[in-house]
Order: sequence, then C-alpha cells, then structure tokens
Amino acid sequence: MLKKLPPAFKNFYVITGLCFFVWMLLLDSNDLISRFKMTNKVRTLENEKEFYQEKIAEVEKDRKELMTNKELLEKFAREKYLMKKEKEDIFIIQEE
Repeated sequence: MLKKLPPAFKNFYVITGLCFFVWMLLLDSNDLISRFKMTNKVRTLENEKEFYQEKIAEVEKDRKELMTNKELLEKFAREKYLMKKEKEDIFIIQEE
C-alpha cells in the first residue's frame, strides 16, 4: 500500500502538514467553521448595536423635547397615560 503512494506523501513534512491542516480545519476549538460562524455572529451583533444606538438617540431626542416643552409633555401624558384635568372626561375610541 505504501508503494502506491506518490513520493510526496511519503515525506514526513507533507504528512505533518496534512495532519496540521486537518486538525485546524475540523478538530481544533478555533477551527475554520467556528471562526466563520463567529464572524457572522459578530457582524449580526454589530448591526444590532447600530440599530439600538439609533433608537437610543431617537429616544433621547424625544425625551429632551418632552422635558423642554410643557405643551408636548401634557399631550404625551394625556395620550400615553390617559391623564386628565379636573372636571374633564376622557373618551377612548377603539377601532375594530
């Protein structure tokens, strides 16, 4: 069986290199498949980070507007939390 192999595969360094390649490709904890999956996960998480940073900036802008504008704060409180003034009735209309 060894006589049928090409002379390059009988070389110690070639065999060692192939074993190392197989080890790094399949068996190691940092193999190429895991690295590919981790790279995709990092890319996905970075996209989510950008999305949430944009949302945070938007919420901070809205908060700043609410804290500086009393009429807007009153409108927000009335719509969101159904607050009302004394002697005032609130009617909630629900669409079906």
